[in-house]
Amino acid sequence: MFKIYSSLTKFGIVIFVLLAGLAGYASGYQIETVFQWRHLVWFVGGLYFLSSGSLALNQVQEYKLDQKMPRTANRPIATGKIKPAAGLILSLVMIFVGVNMLFELSPMAGYLAVASVLLYNVAYTMYWKPRWIFAAVPGAIPGALPITIGYAVNNPDIFNSDSIYLFLIMFLWQMPHFWTLAIKYKEDYRLGEIPTLPTALGVPKTLFHVGLYTFAYAGVAIASPFFLQTSWVYAALVFPFAFMLLKEFFAVYRSEAKERWFAFFMWTNISMLVFVFVPVVDKWSFLFIGRV
Repeated sequence: MFKIYSSLTKFGIVIFVLLAGLAGYASGYQIETVFQWRHLVWFVGGLYFLSSGSLALNQVQEYKLDQKMPRTANRPIATGKIKPAAGLILSLVMIFVGVNMLFELSPMAGYLAVASVLLYNVAYTMYWKPRWIFAAVPGAIPGALPITIGYAVNNPDIFNSDSIYLFLIMFLWQMPHFWTLAIKYKEDYRLGEIPTLPTALGVPKTLFHVGLYTFAYAGVAIASPFFLQTSWVYAALVFPFAFMLLKEFFAVYRSEAKERWFAFFMWTNISMLVFVFVPVVDKWSFLFIGRV
């Protein structure tokens, strides 16, 4: 039963969302504020229910599409293990609980939670994805909002440089992440009649766009001192991961994604966590090394 539930809510993706949310939470936390475990647990719970419900609702919306693609054909609603109506009720309840928990912590976080659901489950799933080969670009906005939600829970000023940096990292990361997968599973998207860059433009042009966003993504990370207060952690972590990310991209580009696509995919994902947790380490390192 847990396997079915975790598949419906895409538990692996939710863990990634929670890690990003925690980076935002720690970055936005005011140092002079007394720490409360209940506050943190309530936030994690709210973000968990929000993301799980939104991802489950996506499967309700796309179960007929999932049946067409080998990669998604085993999802619980697509296989009939869960009825669409049951999935709909569960997903809406989880979204409702998650939004209310986040509103209780911060109105700004609650509004961002509502915006993320509307952008992902309405704008992206229903309009952008079925019609536009570049749907991943605006679709990356709701994908980047969890880290901003985490920031907003402790600091409603989401337009300051710290928050903008975190959002940009998560936003730009998603295009190399998604288009690399789209290249690998381009036949699935063709069967599902979903317009993506590999099916519409071919692999070489897709890799060109992957490269553009990879350089932008790595560039923002390298430029983090313009957004954040940084220390030795910046040089020790950001530069090596940015270098390895670009190195792996060139390997994929030269082979036209026939080699090392998975290595590039993993470096993209791991580097994102490094880039968003560098501000956390810098902000809170004084607790361990006596920085004032």
